[in-house]
Amino acid sequence: MSRPSAAMRLPLNAGLNKMSNEQTNQPLKPVNWGVLGAGNFAQKVSLPGMKQGPLTQLAALASRDTVKARAAAQALGIPKAYGSYEELLADPDIEVVYNPLPNHMHVEWTVRAARAGKHVLCEKPIALDADIAETLTSVQRETGKLICEAFMIRYHPQWRLAREWVQSGRIGDLVSVQTAFSYFNRDAANIRNRKDVGGGALYDIGCYAVNTSRYLFGREPVRAVALIERDPDFGTDRLTSGLLDFGGAHLTFTCSTQAVPFQRVNALGTKGRIEIEIPFNAPADRPCRIFLDDGSILGGGAAEETTFPIVDQYHLQSEAFSRAVRTGSEVENGPEIAVGNMRVIDALFRSAASGGWERIARRGAQP
Repeated sequence: MSRPSAAMRLPLNAGLNKMSNEQTNQPLKPVNWGVLGAGNFAQKVSLPGMKQGPLTQLAALASRDTVKARAAAQALGIPKAYGSYEELLADPDIEVVYNPLPNHMHVEWTVRAARAGKHVLCEKPIALDADIAETLTSVQRETGKLICEAFMIRYHPQWRLAREWVQSGRIGDLVSVQTAFSYFNRDAANIRNRKDVGGGALYDIGCYAVNTSRYLFGREPVRAVALIERDPDFGTDRLTSGLLDFGGAHLTFTCSTQAVPFQRVNALGTKGRIEIEIPFNAPADRPCRIFLDDGSILGGGAAEETTFPIVDQYHLQSEAFSRAVRTGSEVENGPEIAVGNMRVIDALFRSAASGGWERIARRGAQP
């Protein structure tokens, strides 16, 4: 890791937490959210952060098991519990649906929620291929409801500063992003190890490498190549490495569900380097650090450290979404951007099967 030669603390982006309407200076009314499912990730990771926000009111939770729904709702302080997803969608008080269901259920229940008159924040990956994801683009036009893929990292100030540094030329021209993301899990019952519901490394964590490289480069890659090692029992990709061609610039990444827990991003420019220490699972209980290095001392000895105050990126994400519902402001990762991510993932899977480069369709919104 780089050794910091200087440190700086940045204030949290107050715009994501501010409770006033910029035009009228009147307080915004909290937005009622409903949650589909009572999975471990939602209960322990995303929902505790989401419930902190003054604009985000967790009003109901649904599970196909009524007892499980009630227990989860009680533990999280959510007033309503439903024994089916349909009951929650029929609740006229619910304005936004948070969809952290298993990957293969994302599109179906996002579509049903939007057609029930709800805005939807759907966990990643938003679909299992780009053609299925395209459904959400047409449904958003049909219903007029916000539909977004929940890449919470884009709301964390460390990523916003990294992109600002790239765009302002602090590291010269960005030529390469290098990403590693791994954990170890061989539990056969774990959903990440079930191929039939969209398990595996590329869907689960490789999607971050794809999304964040598009975010930093500000454009789409044109082709992809990948190597995949599959688990002999589960059939899921347990080790995936890929290379994306952004036209004179590259993403190289490795993701694994059966390797030592680790994550890191390095963005290399012609004049400097950005290193993000904990890029994806940014802790909600301690500060985060990123480094800006001009390369003048081999080994990162000249790297300057930027330390961010403690924030919860799920809190920032839900507050930004609630604000967009109330004010009509823009949100990150709308369906066209989400479809773009799936086009890249599709190309990586095709490449692993073909053994060669695969072209990536260039359509939709810029990342």
